[in-house]
Amino acid sequence: MDLSGINPILLLASLLVAATPLLLAAIGETIVERAGVLNLGLEGMMITGAICGFAICVNTGSPVTGLLAAAIGGAGLSLIFAFLTQVALANQVASGLALTLFGLGLSALIGQNYQGIKPPSFPRLDIPLLADIPILGPIFFRQDPVVYLALALTLATWAFLKYSRAGLILRAVGENHDAAHALGYKVIRIRTLAILFGGALAGLGGAYLSLIRVPQWTEGMTAGIGWIALALVVFGAWKPLRVALGAFLFGGLEVVQLNLQAAGVAIPVEILAMSPYLITILVLVIMSADRSGAPASLGRSFHASH
Repeated sequence: MDLSGINPILLLASLLVAATPLLLAAIGETIVERAGVLNLGLEGMMITGAICGFAICVNTGSPVTGLLAAAIGGAGLSLIFAFLTQVALANQVASGLALTLFGLGLSALIGQNYQGIKPPSFPRLDIPLLADIPILGPIFFRQDPVVYLALALTLATWAFLKYSRAGLILRAVGENHDAAHALGYKVIRIRTLAILFGGALAGLGGAYLSLIRVPQWTEGMTAGIGWIALALVVFGAWKPLRVALGAFLFGGLEVVQLNLQAAGVAIPVEILAMSPYLITILVLVIMSADRSGAPASLGRSFHASH
């Protein structure tokens, strides 16, 4: 075992990278659940975004176009979920699980011809002057643009929910959709827009994996990240800043276990690999005792005749 090879600065910089796909998916799901909708199709939307972004990036040579395609792919799958749950009034849990299975199968089909291909590299954004600051520079100011986008979206989502009138309406729909409807708000429209936003961010999170973090396409490469993002929303009590904290915590656990494996720690690889998930389950068990932050109408279908 040799821990001397672990660079703490690189470790912290890697933490931000590991947390970014989780953060994107979890922030999108926070908006969806604050609107009163439980979307268990997050994993399917992430893997769909991963292959859509990868395929378009490879064919156009533009990583930015790939990211846009990923957002559209995730939003497209979420539109199916919105139709099933908001128009057809299908069960949200069953619809989400079905969309996850559909997304996994669709991505495997589309991705058959993209195995082993390397996509165009995504440029890092070295912020002038700030990137040269000792310790802080390499950690915070030499990341790719999507890391900063995820952080900006987190702050924007927090401000939207806390201070904007639209955010207040969204929260009202999630707390009591019948009362919101009686006040004249378009519950189905609001929830559909929230679902589309969540799907787009899930698609972006998936594309971050296939284009930036692990620049290649591998079938099933999300490997449960969508489920962890769902857990983080509960962990964060449906509050964006706490959700972000959970994403960084999980990202840190994942990076640490990878570094410990590389350092030859005398712990079975399987135990190290499953440790972040075990800790996540433990946190959820502890947090489940207090659901005071959950939107009151979460998971309940709405019909205007109610």
